[in-house]
Amino acid sequence: MATLPPSGMIERGVHRLPARVYFEDTDTAGIMYHAKYLHFLERGRTEYLRVAGIDHGAAVRDGLGAYAVTEMAIKWRRPARLDDVLTIETRLLGVRAATCQLAQSIRRGDELLAEATVTAAFLDPAGRPRRQPAPWLARFAELLQQDA
Repeated sequence: MATLPPSGMIERGVHRLPARVYFEDTDTAGIMYHAKYLHFLERGRTEYLRVAGIDHGAAVRDGLGAYAVTEMAIKWRRPARLDDVLTIETRLLGVRAATCQLAQSIRRGDELLAEATVTAAFLDPAGRPRRQPAPWLARFAELLQQDA
């Protein structure tokens, strides 16, 4: 695989983000804590939006709203270890007016370490579901087509 830029890249609807396991991510045996996988998945989702051209940070700053994870199913398959180079993969499964469903995986080379299905809702500043901006929905539709 070619070297990925710091924010990763989207190819055929799948975003790939490189990451490394640091000492702070592991226990004394050098195995990554189970909760740290959630951090890596969050980074994958954040960079997926950034590379897709969806400025989530501006939406938060402008008081439009923010995404919040409302549901997650995760399966840990193999442990990540200190200094492992990982790839976080994120792809869109579906979109509704106020929600997105994504499939994510964490890999070490070709080896699958963890996989998750995540639902994120777009919420207004008061925490109520809000329709995602029309340009975002259009971009998501493009990404779904790329993955088909």
